[in-house]
Amino acid sequence: MEPIFPSHLVAMPYPGRGHINPMMNLCKLLASRSNHLLITFVITEEWLGLIGSQTKPANIRFATIPNVLPSEMVRGADMVGFIEAVMTKMEEPFEQLLDRLDPPVTIIMSDTFLYWAVNVGNQRNIPVASLWIMPASVFSIFYHYELLVENQDLPVDLSVNGDKRVDYIPGMSSIRLADLPTLFYKNEQENLTQALRGISYVAKAQYLVFSSIFELEVEAPVINDLKSKMSIPICCFGPLIPYFNIGDNANASETDTNYLKWLDLQPQCSVLYISLGSFLSVSSAQMDEFAAGLCASGVRYLWVARGETSRLKETCGEAGIMVPWCDQLKVLCHPSIGGFWSHCGWNSTMESVFAGVPLLTFPLMMDQVPISKFVVEDWKIGWKVKREMGNGSLVRSEEIAELVQRFMDLENGEKKEMVRKARELKEITRQEIAEGGSSETNLDAFVRNIFKCPDH
Repeated sequence: MEPIFPSHLVAMPYPGRGHINPMMNLCKLLASRSNHLLITFVITEEWLGLIGSQTKPANIRFATIPNVLPSEMVRGADMVGFIEAVMTKMEEPFEQLLDRLDPPVTIIMSDTFLYWAVNVGNQRNIPVASLWIMPASVFSIFYHYELLVENQDLPVDLSVNGDKRVDYIPGMSSIRLADLPTLFYKNEQENLTQALRGISYVAKAQYLVFSSIFELEVEAPVINDLKSKMSIPICCFGPLIPYFNIGDNANASETDTNYLKWLDLQPQCSVLYISLGSFLSVSSAQMDEFAAGLCASGVRYLWVARGETSRLKETCGEAGIMVPWCDQLKVLCHPSIGGFWSHCGWNSTMESVFAGVPLLTFPLMMDQVPISKFVVEDWKIGWKVKREMGNGSLVRSEEIAELVQRFMDLENGEKKEMVRKARELKEITRQEIAEGGSSETNLDAFVRNIFKCPDH
């Protein structure tokens, strides 16, 4: 007998891994709360080829729109063109898909940057939940853009005003202009306009959803400020990482078991895990310096290097292993991991916080820059690899070797303090997602609200 679905949520993520993963994790959390909620997860045909084989609950299904965008394999080469295509070419096939879907759609959940999805929902009288997959603090920076304009602090020119600190963004501790998202830098105005348009449409949605842990320092005051200013409900469902299947070995391949077996053989807290994201790459020259510095340090490492694995292996020495991919959360929670060298994407940072692992930060773009600031300045659970964004100079292997040795030295007083603070944040995070925690309570309330929405 076919299950009866009184409610139908359509999820429309921005087509990038850092956006698709948290939205899928949220959909799995929602799906686990009721068998009567059907979730249709909309992706391009190309993305179906990339993630279609992943295990998911029976009440989540994929639906596709045609490949109207530049391929995921080349989008980094022309970001402006890719963003333009996302904003202008996805809306029509999404509408056509909605017309074909059965049962009728109860609610749309769309990435905040897909402002056109809010319009689609409004025109069809379908409620829209806007999902912001970065820190709430970063949303607040965009939301208070006019304050930066009024104070004549934009655009940010790193060599002129980068070191200036501002303390007028409500709920936020003081921040250097250089630590704002890179869209505020002077050569990024075109992309900034698109982001601001996404923010402006949030007021026309029916919910704003944050992938934040409310109790984390830097987030709570900002969220409370936004709740006082915005007329729509604001929900916090963080962290949107796959903590719910951390003990699941059903999908473990031989490669997985190989690196996990290697970790089992290493002393506690002795391995530096390195992963610099799935999308934007670091220059080959800088990667070579990283590899040489790592080799000179003698520190044990597990490095996810994707396309450059074989080339870098020759430089890196025998103290660690390189893999093209790994189950990151499982790795971070392994007792042999003592640190995470990260690009500071929000998903990776939340996984590190969940695992209680200190960070070496190497942000590349966008929200990664303020996140690095939160990690180093506010939470005090990490150090920066590179002191400044924007200057083209390489971080040399000698600096890397010295930094990595200090960072992984368990007797180092600063490191001990970072570990203590990281464990505090881990406890806060675990309480949020425990039964009766605010994340769990918010998810239950949201599902109850979906069931109250009329069908369309």
